[in-house]
Amino acid sequence: MQQPSTRNPQHARRRARRSAMQALYQWQVSQLNLKDIEEQFLVDQDMSKVDLDYFHELLHKIPACLDALDQSLQSFVDRPIDEIDPVERAILRIGVFELEHRLDIPYRVVLSESVQLAKQFGALDGHKYVNGVLDKVAQQSRQIEIQAGA
Repeated sequence: MQQPSTRNPQHARRRARRSAMQALYQWQVSQLNLKDIEEQFLVDQDMSKVDLDYFHELLHKIPACLDALDQSLQSFVDRPIDEIDPVERAILRIGVFELEHRLDIPYRVVLSESVQLAKQFGALDGHKYVNGVLDKVAQQSRQIEIQAGA
């Protein structure tokens, strides 16, 4: 995929997370084909400043390992996964995916980016819920990084 012409790769990755969250939300509620959703985003959205490779990775790898991601979440949520608000569910799945599969991204960045998405798109206090759940996941999956004070 072609990368955006942007000076700051963190902004491109942030935009990829935002687009992936919206696309995963659409997939959750519509059950449309992932390739169709991706194509729709590439055609209908301004993706010029988005890290397209990362958008593609999140959009396709999260559904591919959905059961494992949801199992990781289940221990730390207060209700069945399917009862969590669909926006917050998409954000939580992205966060867990990054915590467990993208060790190159510091856990604090994962939490911060997830909270920002929840503040922008989630319910009124959804960011607090997202932060609490992902912090607990991080305590389990990134224990060495946390203990090292990173």
